[in-house]
Amino acid sequence: MSLLGKIKNCGLRTKFILPVSTMLTISILIISVYLIDRQAESFRRELQTSGETMIRITAMNAESGVLFESKYELDELLAILSQFEAVKYAAISNKEGTVLSRIGEWDERNTKVKRGLASEVVHDDKCCPYYIETDARQEYIELHHPVVSRKEKLNRENLGLTGGLEGSVAHELVTEEIGSIRLILSLEKVNKSIAEASRTATVLTVVILVLAILILAFFARAVTGPIKMLVQVTDQVSRGDLNQQVQISQHDEIGHLANTFNKMIESLKHSRNEIERYNRTLEEKIVERTKELDQAQAQLIQSEKMGAIGQLAAGVAHELNNPLGGILGYAQFTLEKMRKNKEAYAEHKDLDKYMRYLADIETQTRRCKDIVQNLLRFSRASHATMLEEIDINKVLNDTITFVEHQLHMNQIELKVALDPNLPTIEGNVGQLQQVFTNLIINAMHASTAESEIKVISRYSPAVGEFGGAVELLFIDQGIGIPPENLKKIFEPFFTTKEVGKGTGLGLSVSYGIIKSHGGEIKIDSTVGQGTTFSVILPVQKQSRGSDKRNTTLMGKVPGNTNV
Repeated sequence: MSLLGKIKNCGLRTKFILPVSTMLTISILIISVYLIDRQAESFRRELQTSGETMIRITAMNAESGVLFESKYELDELLAILSQFEAVKYAAISNKEGTVLSRIGEWDERNTKVKRGLASEVVHDDKCCPYYIETDARQEYIELHHPVVSRKEKLNRENLGLTGGLEGSVAHELVTEEIGSIRLILSLEKVNKSIAEASRTATVLTVVILVLAILILAFFARAVTGPIKMLVQVTDQVSRGDLNQQVQISQHDEIGHLANTFNKMIESLKHSRNEIERYNRTLEEKIVERTKELDQAQAQLIQSEKMGAIGQLAAGVAHELNNPLGGILGYAQFTLEKMRKNKEAYAEHKDLDKYMRYLADIETQTRRCKDIVQNLLRFSRASHATMLEEIDINKVLNDTITFVEHQLHMNQIELKVALDPNLPTIEGNVGQLQQVFTNLIINAMHASTAESEIKVISRYSPAVGEFGGAVELLFIDQGIGIPPENLKKIFEPFFTTKEVGKGTGLGLSVSYGIIKSHGGEIKIDSTVGQGTTFSVILPVQKQSRGSDKRNTTLMGKVPGNTNV
């Protein structure tokens, strides 16, 4: 589509604002460019005038220094010029062109004359200011001025006069060029001032333009507002909404059009009511059929819920399997030790070990009780869960003690790297052990023999509003999770395991537990390389109403089985 065609398709307000804004923008830009150019020329002429004044005064004072080639005197003279920021280079040479004194450094090879300057200061033609430019795009003004020597010459005709006539002896001044001064001034500061003035002019141009467009938009709205309202009502009527009316109180052509349009809407509404009366019987039959379909759908949903309850029961059996396995292992080991050491048992040599084993059995038994209670919470109602200050590294170590035997039996090496300086957090030990056990067991199921699983803890310090967190990483070298399953990995009952080997509740339960602690679980997996689960728990205390030690845990199902 051509530009003219696009303009024709624009709205009325755009057609009104666009040409006026364009003309205003062009006018302001032309004026701004002209004023900036004039100001830039003024800055450069001011610097040129200052340079010509400096070089003339220096030439007047350098006569004796050049005449006697006194470097000390000339250095002091040029030292005065070095106090001016714009002075880049200055040199005083004798008549033969030998530099007697200079300040600054200047490379003639990388410069070129840009253009001459027309000096406004009245002087002879020996002062030749002009622009020069370096290869680095830096601009300078170069000025030259001769150093002359003035001598008084007596008129020979008056040499014989008496002393009474001395006042009338004519003297003649003779000038002789004995050297030259070269002065190079930097335009850097002037260019910065010009750039700053350009930016200021640009900002003012934009502000004026914006204000002008806003004013134009205000007046355009007064003209195009009624038409826009008519268009909106027309769109709504075209979609079948006949309850709209054009609210325009003008008495011009637009007002007449609005009244005609309102009459047309009333006519269409009357016709539609007549059609609805004919279709009412058919609509009632459709409603009846819809109710029957809703009832069938409700029955189907109820059947699916009953099936889900059966899966929950299977999940509970599987979730209890891991902690009961630990209990059974410790119980068998304790009985075997007692049978082999019946004679030594009377001396209570291994009594402390047996007590520790029995304590672990008690802990695992309590976990079984928590699993059943969590299942009841999921199926009935919410209950408060006690939180306390805990050492997360200790919770991890206790969890590893429970599962390391299973890892050893599957020929999987467990590497643990825990940060000893982790702060304490608020949490429920039993629930967090359930999460950690679930993640390690899942990693074991996904890993092959002779592979390794890493468990890492580290601290993320507070930054801004983020109050800091403890991050726990569970890294395996297993088969990984396909990308299409990553989004569904935390959904209840989703599993990729064979029937009977997993219910898909483990990660959904773990996700709910970590969320109830104010944290989150992240997953990063690559097929064929492994999976990393990141558990992030906040360090700051959570607000919990009147009882700051309790939090509500709703809809959580215990489990150690994952995908």
